[in-house]
Amino acid sequence: MREPLPEWPLFGMAEDVRPALRQAAQQNQPLALATLVSVEGGGPRPVGTQMVFAEAIVCGYFSGGCVESDIADHAASCLEDGQPRRLVYGEGSPWPDIQLLCGARIEIFLERVPAGDPALAQLLAAEAERRPAVWISDGVRRLCAEPETQSPWEGAILRRYDPTPRLVVFGSDPTALAISQLGAQSGFETTLVRPKGPEAGPPIAGIAYLRSEPEAALATIGTDPWTAIAIATHNLETDRTALAAALPSAAGYVGLLGARKRLPERLAPLRAAGVPENVLLRVHAPIGLDIGGKAPWEVAVSVIGEIMALRHSRASETPREPVSKRDRESAWSASRPKEIKPADQEQF
Repeated sequence: MREPLPEWPLFGMAEDVRPALRQAAQQNQPLALATLVSVEGGGPRPVGTQMVFAEAIVCGYFSGGCVESDIADHAASCLEDGQPRRLVYGEGSPWPDIQLLCGARIEIFLERVPAGDPALAQLLAAEAERRPAVWISDGVRRLCAEPETQSPWEGAILRRYDPTPRLVVFGSDPTALAISQLGAQSGFETTLVRPKGPEAGPPIAGIAYLRSEPEAALATIGTDPWTAIAIATHNLETDRTALAAALPSAAGYVGLLGARKRLPERLAPLRAAGVPENVLLRVHAPIGLDIGGKAPWEVAVSVIGEIMALRHSRASETPREPVSKRDRESAWSASRPKEIKPADQEQF
């Protein structure tokens, strides 16, 4: 008899299930991995969403309460007999008493991943090394590979994993602290950088702290297309040095806090140094979505919202000069890795 799910579904607040996969692997225990492979009728979660079930481990959600308990029962059975399952909820389901309130039809692939599974070890290694990877499995045979190097065989699913999003915040005032804290709470690997700051970092859970200059800090952290950089220092010289380090980097997003009218003076030294205009166009300034608020948490919401919107290919409507909407989209898209185009509903 499995343990009932917690009354408060905090387990569903984690979008990335890889920490739960790693926890199960470190405890050398098998796990049940559930993957949403089909959605019809506008379900609450997109194709590719996952849940993990293991002893004392539950992570992720599919519906916000409609089906999770039933899936947990099937996961317990899957862990016992090792047989993969296809679960359908909504139209055509063998369990007509379980209905999603949104009226959607969803299909979930459930598989048992044994302790010490090589594909799981490879997936976790790719995560640690910040490499994208794909998981291909039919529930009996599975592998982890680099994107676009393997195709799923008949009956198998394909699920892509990108590196965990990373956020670097330059600054020390309440706004920079709010951006850092909200970033960490939103699933970003977050580092606050305060050049020549105090020895101890701020008492905020889940963030790293560096006191080095911008170029050295970014070299220590490392940048890639899944890295966002928010410059919020209120110091003209630090803004310039941070921009000079951030713009040529591989970061997928560079944002600058401050009034639009001050942007030219911040960019002037970079222009004089010969930085190409297409590189300068990468700056999102003023930073964040235009939600009208200027309090620390309001700015933080606008910044994290803009980063997420661009990550999901939705352009900010905030007017920016001299950067056009098309220029912003092109600058972000050019730095992002190309996505796998699904051949059917089971590849995502």
